[in-house]
Amino acid sequence: MLYTLVWWTVSYVSGLIYRVRIRGQEHLPSGGYVMASSHRSMMDIPFNARLTKRKLRYMGKASLFKIPVLGWLFRTLGGFEVQRDGTDHKALRESIAMLQGGEILLMYPEGTRQNGAKIEPLQPGAAYLALRAGVPVVPVGIAGSDEIFRSHGTRVPHFGRVAIVVGEPIEPPALQKSVVPRAEVDALTQELHEAIQRAFDEAYELRNS
Repeated sequence: MLYTLVWWTVSYVSGLIYRVRIRGQEHLPSGGYVMASSHRSMMDIPFNARLTKRKLRYMGKASLFKIPVLGWLFRTLGGFEVQRDGTDHKALRESIAMLQGGEILLMYPEGTRQNGAKIEPLQPGAAYLALRAGVPVVPVGIAGSDEIFRSHGTRVPHFGRVAIVVGEPIEPPALQKSVVPRAEVDALTQELHEAIQRAFDEAYELRNS
C-alpha cells in the first residue's frame, strides 16, 4: 500500500516538475528481469520506478538499513541489504529467487554514481544474475538527472527536463551447466554496456528535441 502511494506521488510530482519524457516502455517484459540503468543521481531510483507500476527490488548497502526510519522505508519500498565486499551469498541467492519468481531487480552496473555522457565500464553483477536466473536484462538510459543537484553551483535542486529511454531486452543464452562461464558473463556485460550507452545517447536526444 505504501509503495503504491509513493509510486503515484513520485509519478505525478516527477512528471510535473521534471517534465519527464519516456520512450520504449513497451520493451519492459511481463515476467522477472534485471533493469540495468545508467546512474548519475540519487533521483534515478524514483525515475526508474516511474517506468512501471510493478514494484522494483533493489540492493542497498547494509549500513543504510540500520538507520531508524530510513531502513524501514527502504525495505517497504523494495530495498534489501547487501554487503559490499562481494561475499554476500545470501543477497545473491535472494536476488536469483526474486528474478525467477517474476520480480524486477533494479541495478546500476556502473557501480556508483558517475559523471558525463560516457557509460563507464560495467561491473559483471547484472549480467551474471541475468544468466544465472535465466531472465532478460533491460538497458535503461536516464538523461538530465545529474543536473538536479549538480552542475549549477548551488544546493537548490534544478528543475530541468528529464528523459528516459528503455532499450530492447537482452535475452541471455541458456546455461549448459550450473556454473556460469566467465566468458559468457564478459560477453553479456559488453553487450549490455553498448545497449545502455545507446539508450543513454537516445535519452539525451529525446531530452533536447
